Amino acid sequence: MTCTRSDPHARRTALMALAGAACAALLALAAAPAAAQVSPAATTPVSKVGEEQRTKLNLYLSPKQAFDFVTKNKSKVLFLDVRTRAEAVYTGMATPVDALVPYVEFPEMHADWGWDETRGAYKYEPFNDFAPEVARRLQEKGLTKDDAIVLMCRSGDRSSRAANLLADLGYTRVYSVVGGFEGPANEKTGMRDVAGWKKDRLPWSYELDKKKMYFVR
Repeated sequence: MTCTRSDPHARRTALMALAGAACAALLALAAAPAAAQVSPAATTPVSKVGEEQRTKLNLYLSPKQAFDFVTKNKSKVLFLDVRTRAEAVYTGMATPVDALVPYVEFPEMHADWGWDETRGAYKYEPFNDFAPEVARRLQEKGLTKDDAIVLMCRSGDRSSRAANLLADLGYTRVYSVVGGFEGPANEKTGMRDVAGWKKDRLPWSYELDKKKMYFVR
């Protein structure tokens, strides 16, 4: 239909048709369902998680559950290794990990390294870049605070504390990997050979991908 100055009726009809189409489009948009969030096929119940590794969100995965979840939903889940850079270098990293984002770090090489009597090891220091780096990596994948994030450390202690920090910052679906990359120490031998990503023979490598590593920005 052609609208001209000499045809006001046609012009009103055309405008009404456009308004109706716009209204219908807005209603359809409002009624459209939100993008579906993915969930793991199986999780680890809180009853199987030690008190010191429990989180505010109570979301836990075994290494095998984490592997299945992230590999089947690669674009919809952020999988982070929250260990130190030294651990990644000397003990390797899980292959499907999106990025290394340390929750804590060791002091600078020439600083005074304190001793943690409880752990029987050098003390870690708080790492102020953790939360900003998580947000940056999340944005890189086009995800939000309501999408799934999987955290893994050496045995499940640091990942649980990191999950609590993210929960306090408004993240709603943060999973901690129980057993972590190497698992707890064997009480008899001191070796880390009783549980964890490596013990379950899941894919990992000493070869590190620079794009996944943490650098000061």
